[in-house]
Amino acid sequence: MSPWALLVVGMLAVVVAIGWLKWHPFIALFGAALLVAGLTAPEQVYWAQLKTESREALRALPPEQIGSAPVDLQLAHGSATKVAKTWFVTRVVDAFGKGCGSFAIIIAMAAIVGKCLLDSGAARRIVESLMALLGLRRTPIALALSAFTLGIPVFFDTVFFLMMPLVRALRERTGKDYLLYILTVVAGATMAHSLVPPTPGPLTVAGFFGDQVSIGSMMIGGLIVGAGTVSAGVAYAYWANLRWEIDLPTLDGAGESAPVLDRLPTLGFSLLPVLLPLVLIAGQTICDAVGFSHPIVKFLGDKHIALMLAAGVAVFLLIRSGAVTGGSTREAVQSALASGGTIILVTAAGSAFGVILGDTGIAETISASIPHGQSLWLLPLAYLITALVRTAQGSATVAMITAGGIVAPIAMASPLAYAPIYLALAIGCGSKPISWANDSGFWLIGRMSGMTPIQTFKTVSIMMIIMSLVGLAMVLLGAVLLPLR
Repeated sequence: MSPWALLVVGMLAVVVAIGWLKWHPFIALFGAALLVAGLTAPEQVYWAQLKTESREALRALPPEQIGSAPVDLQLAHGSATKVAKTWFVTRVVDAFGKGCGSFAIIIAMAAIVGKCLLDSGAARRIVESLMALLGLRRTPIALALSAFTLGIPVFFDTVFFLMMPLVRALRERTGKDYLLYILTVVAGATMAHSLVPPTPGPLTVAGFFGDQVSIGSMMIGGLIVGAGTVSAGVAYAYWANLRWEIDLPTLDGAGESAPVLDRLPTLGFSLLPVLLPLVLIAGQTICDAVGFSHPIVKFLGDKHIALMLAAGVAVFLLIRSGAVTGGSTREAVQSALASGGTIILVTAAGSAFGVILGDTGIAETISASIPHGQSLWLLPLAYLITALVRTAQGSATVAMITAGGIVAPIAMASPLAYAPIYLALAIGCGSKPISWANDSGFWLIGRMSGMTPIQTFKTVSIMMIIMSLVGLAMVLLGAVLLPLR
């Protein structure tokens, strides 16, 4: 089958399995990887395994002359031949194992950080401190900043559950601006979810690009683009709040507050598990960029070490808070690891699916269809692929993983006029539109806030579209004005 046909088959398999058959994303992604791998001819796998230079040299070389070719070409030929002859199931399993090896520790540690931030009261301290600092008039900005900060180690739905009781309490106190509070929380949490590691989407996308996009550069780029997109979301929230009035409903359980703790951590300690890995990993990236190298900086800046240190600090906060002790602390960590295990399976299956899509040769096909010197077109293309998958099956993470597997090999197969980080960020922005009925987050927001599906779409979904387009514009502008090449 042609690479285009295999791409369509793979994407349809994921969309149908998740959107129509309601399969778990892990089963859908792993099954789609097996399907595409089984349909891909060994010859396609062989050519896809080769770098551009080796591919061109071997195509120009008669088969009988490969034995007398330069050593590097012989090694490339032998490696590609070995992979092409591997049974397709083994190729999928190997890719799955490689994905687990790349992401498992990071996701597990991030899950511990998120759980401990919630149970220790650190998350509540961050929100309350920002609100006190900015004052009641700037509360929407404080909500957006809090949601964005918490959205880095904590998944979107958990952040929204955490902050909704506060949103309802603010509405009861002020008697207005209910929609404004809701939208600012969504704006902050949803952009962190798609742009800043260690959340699985941006983490996996960065991994697809190998050494070309480090976790640190993805963090820095995600924070910069996130600042612009969240600002656009907050601006829309103010406009929508003037246009529509959403009543505060009576919802069972929605207004319950988190347990009251005797002692909340200080703001500095509360932020430490979030800021520590950002500073260490981003610091290592900056040091590499300026040519500075030191063993201690390299050790502490390693993504696994940084997240392990952050998890240790988060567990210490949990113990110190007095919320849990002894066996309860172990139970909290076990609960976090159990939830993180599901994310690891989905992420690794998505990574395997991306690798298998790369084996079809789709990267070379798409690259050949783009006019020479017009690599800027790859940015809107990456955005559109992600947006199409997101709209079709509903999950932002699955959309990012699918698009990353398609787009990343293109960046490695053809010269770009800008750094590949821009492609990774374009994929993150493309995972926002369009949130509608097949998105679990769409129903979560509507149910928790009391909005009807129509109200949710014309407020939340439209805001996400605006934020994603602003993000794409920032990425395009950055690629032109600051290509980082």
